[in-house]
Amino acid sequence: MSDDSPFFITGSEQKGPWLITCDHARNHVPVAINGGSLGLSVCEMQRHIAYDVGAEGLSLALGKYLQSPVLCSNFSRLVIDPNRGEDDPTLLMKVYDGTLIPANRNTDAADVERRLEAYHRPYHKAYSELATSDRAIVAVHSFTPRLKGRSPRPWEIGILFAKDRRLADLTIARLQARGNLTVGINEPYDGHLPGDSIDQHALPRDLLNILIEVRNDLIRTKKEQNAWAQLLAPILRQALAATDTSKAGE
Repeated sequence: MSDDSPFFITGSEQKGPWLITCDHARNHVPVAINGGSLGLSVCEMQRHIAYDVGAEGLSLALGKYLQSPVLCSNFSRLVIDPNRGEDDPTLLMKVYDGTLIPANRNTDAADVERRLEAYHRPYHKAYSELATSDRAIVAVHSFTPRLKGRSPRPWEIGILFAKDRRLADLTIARLQARGNLTVGINEPYDGHLPGDSIDQHALPRDLLNILIEVRNDLIRTKKEQNAWAQLLAPILRQALAATDTSKAGE
């Protein structure tokens, strides 16, 4: 994989019944985009506006425990957002959580098309090839504890879903049963965003799926990421086992 490849796959040889995805794994800006810079400071590029802090490490740890492949994007969500449909107005952000994105300020339709072709579409082609009928999808994201000017977010973890609640309800119940977690149900975001990755790859094919959001201050280190993976892996296994096994590929 070159430094500017749009995605990378870890554990492609793994035979587990999951596909773990991380749409916002990295804050990397390819050289083809303004020489590799969006015009933001290093500090801004380390914020949640550029990527999902800690989500890549959590995804890779889950892949290890679930013995399943992991697909990660290799470009910042500010280059173009792979978890948005091509017609979504937030596909390419010019301002995000109070920060102006200089390299995006004067982009036009031709710029968007180039970024779609170079990064967004190759990522989704790989996603489609990996999302086979014998795999359930677990999409891993993280969220900031507080947006600018907003109230603090109380949840340690959020479980998001659209129309398909098969894995979500079972996972939520098991997380809540622990008694020491504040679990967001379609929080801090609504689980149904037309054109997003789950909408594109899971719902049309009736693949079991779940989207997990972990608060990013809890998964900043490898130790924290591994601890959350150790917590989540058995819960996900139990949830999958409790669903229709013919659809789960068991």
